Amino acid sequence: MAKTISSQITIDAPVQKVWKVLMNTTAYPEWNPFVKKLKGELTVGKKITVDLPGMKFKPTVEVLEENKEFRWQGHLLFPRIFDGQHQFLLEEINSNQTLFTHQEHFKGLLVPFLKKMLEGDTKKDFIAMNEALKKKCETL
Repeated sequence: MAKTISSQITIDAPVQKVWKVLMNTTAYPEWNPFVKKLKGELTVGKKITVDLPGMKFKPTVEVLEENKEFRWQGHLLFPRIFDGQHQFLLEEINSNQTLFTHQEHFKGLLVPFLKKMLEGDTKKDFIAMNEALKKKCETL
C-alpha cells in the first residue's frame, strides 16, 4: 500500500531566497519546528542524518536540483517495511513569489496501520514547517 501526504504554501520571496534558506541546514534548529536537525553532505547518493520530533534516521539524498527540488529516500528498519520519499519542490510564481510544495510518498507493509497518523500529525508537521519557512524567508 502507498500513501502520499502533501502540502503547499505561497511564499512572498524569490525562489533563490527560499532555496538558500532551505539549504542552510545548520540554521534549521533556529526556525524549523519539524526537521529539528539535518546534518551531512547534501550531495546526490550521500546519506544524511535527519532529526524529526521523536525520530532520527539516515536517508539518502536522491535529487538536489538548485532552486527546484530537494528529495531524500529513507526507510524504517528495513526497506519495504515503511519507506518514505521526502520531497521539497520550489516553483517560481513570479520574480517575488515561490510556490513551496512539501510532500512525502510512503509505501510498505506498515503504511495501512499508520495511515491516520500520516494524515493527522505528519501533515500538521509539514504545514508547521511550511509556515515557519514562509516566515523566515519573508523576514530576511
